[in-house]
Amino acid sequence: MSGAAILAPESEEAVAAAVAAAAAAREPLAVEGHGTKRALLRPVQAARTLSLRRLSGITLYRPQELVISARAGTPLPEIEAALAEKGQHLIAEPPDLHALFGADMPATLGGIVAANLSGPRRIAWGAMRDHVLGIRAVNGRGELFHSGGRVLKNVTGLDLCKLLTGSHGTLGVITEITLKVLPAPEAVGTLAVPVPDLATGVRVLSAGLGSPYGVSGAAILPEGLAEHGLAGPVAVLRIEDFAASVSYRLSRLRAAIAGAEAATLLDDAASRVLWRRMRDAMPLGARPEEAVWRISVRPTAGPQVAERLRAAFPAKLLLDWGGGLLWIAGPATEEAHAAVMAAAEAAGGTFTLFRAPEPLRTAVPVIPEEPAPLAAIGRRVKAVMDPAGVLNPGRMRAGL
Repeated sequence: MSGAAILAPESEEAVAAAVAAAAAAREPLAVEGHGTKRALLRPVQAARTLSLRRLSGITLYRPQELVISARAGTPLPEIEAALAEKGQHLIAEPPDLHALFGADMPATLGGIVAANLSGPRRIAWGAMRDHVLGIRAVNGRGELFHSGGRVLKNVTGLDLCKLLTGSHGTLGVITEITLKVLPAPEAVGTLAVPVPDLATGVRVLSAGLGSPYGVSGAAILPEGLAEHGLAGPVAVLRIEDFAASVSYRLSRLRAAIAGAEAATLLDDAASRVLWRRMRDAMPLGARPEEAVWRISVRPTAGPQVAERLRAAFPAKLLLDWGGGLLWIAGPATEEAHAAVMAAAEAAGGTFTLFRAPEPLRTAVPVIPEEPAPLAAIGRRVKAVMDPAGVLNPGRMRAGL
């Protein structure tokens, strides 16, 4: 795909025309925004790339109604800045992973929604798809359609928003997204608890999440927090709210968690830096030549998965979502990938080959195989949405 010609339309109508022409000629298109996630999932074999980079800009923002709409190619920092001016933020805390992927440009809103990417706040406020109120998109026939709307109470038509969110551009080319937003917290604080092992760390996180103190982030840094003099592993718990409330609730949380009496309290500035780095998976420390995986399991299974991977290869780890999301970096080999797949299956979880060289992504499954009934439904949906199979073919699975 690196040598593919790039189409960069400036309007929805031009997007629709480009897709219609591709469908008529049965010529596949690689759909992307800034192309920051080209190394995610399987490589798309296409003669042309349909880039949404020029379909950019905020089209509607009503702070009093907690709603924002933007074109798919709008850079994530532009949206964050506009919301920050009004004291608001994106609820799911979506990550900007352009640094992880070695890209020069920031992620776009369309790419974030198409991949359904959520950050640490996912455990408290839901996934990205839970906050998508409306979508405008072009299907594989080149037809423009929309689903949802621009109001919070919306029950119009089929909920195609959730179908397209996480479809990685295989069912439609998203052109505009409407999101629910919320007021940003006045202050952020973090309780950092050194723990002897990952299993103890998960118990600390579970106690925090089960407490009445409104924890909005719960993660484990196996290598610790050197900048704060904390050797690993360290369990970190975040609280966001008014300054006085954050201070009170952190003190109560420390008193409520066994073994947390000597925990370190991180102030607002340090907490914001830490959780932004957590959001973007920076503490993982993945080198450019390494592969990166994500495994999703029940939190209590996270430590066992981690130990199994460490026994298989020199795995770097980062645990988020209460211990249920494992970021892994390691050798970009089929042997390491097989170990990741086996560990996820043994724990009853799922895996994603999140970043890897193209030969590895071509040779192995990048996500688990679906049960036959679900796979059949997926094929029927694809046949309806993209009958000619021109949108990101093979992105998620070979032949689809």
